[in-house]
Amino acid sequence: MQIAIFTRKIMVPLAVLAVSQGASAGRAADQEIDLDRYKLTFSEDFDSLDVSSVGPGTRWIAHTPWNGDFGSARFTDPRPGFPFQTKDGILTITMQKGSDGKWRSGLLSSADAKGRGFTQVGGYFEVRARFPTGPGVWPAFWLCSVDYTGAGKPEIDIVEHYGHDPSRYFVTVHIWKDNKDVYAKNKAIPVPAGSLSADFHTYGASIDKDFVTFYFDRKAVWREPSKPEFLNPVFVLVNLAAGGGWPIKDMPSPSVMSVDYIRAYQLKP
Repeated sequence: MQIAIFTRKIMVPLAVLAVSQGASAGRAADQEIDLDRYKLTFSEDFDSLDVSSVGPGTRWIAHTPWNGDFGSARFTDPRPGFPFQTKDGILTITMQKGSDGKWRSGLLSSADAKGRGFTQVGGYFEVRARFPTGPGVWPAFWLCSVDYTGAGKPEIDIVEHYGHDPSRYFVTVHIWKDNKDVYAKNKAIPVPAGSLSADFHTYGASIDKDFVTFYFDRKAVWREPSKPEFLNPVFVLVNLAAGGGWPIKDMPSPSVMSVDYIRAYQLKP
């Protein structure tokens, strides 16, 4: 069931969805998030990496909890030197084409198939990352629910970047039910061309009963009215994928995504 749900990333790429425009709910007026209102609940600074293929017992697993790949590169089990490395507090995820012609890359999830690991209801989630360049690369930082009751579960894409278009990235909210994407809203966030690969930036989202608000370098860039499903427990995923509906024939090998940290916060009482 989970594989059928999430392979939609190949079949219906963000770039061909209708981009939400103009609604007052979607305009966040560049307001900067005040982290003094929050307490830190999760912090991964990548001084080292505690990861296994599917768990349990490690902080990260190297596959989606529903064990379904997406995109044109296979997410591989971790081995020494590939696809993950940590050095000087920076995680690198490397994607490369093997001698067999197949692409392989990496994904990290903070919870496993039984929900063991880090999950959180609402709050603020943030990554600081630098993306690779080139057509076909598809880095992302996103949240998904561990609620498999069939009542509907959220996916919140805090950043998805398609390498063929270096002048923007996408933010999205989804609700999945009965293997179908029953609710989807997204927006393209314009940036100076090439800036997402030239330097590190922060990408964040806050979730509460009123809104899901997206942030770039801690300034709000878009928000959508919240829904009950968005307040399900969510886990964190970060990955370097390929394609997303776009050609990969000119994708550089290797391509490397760098991640400085991943953090989560909850509002203080």
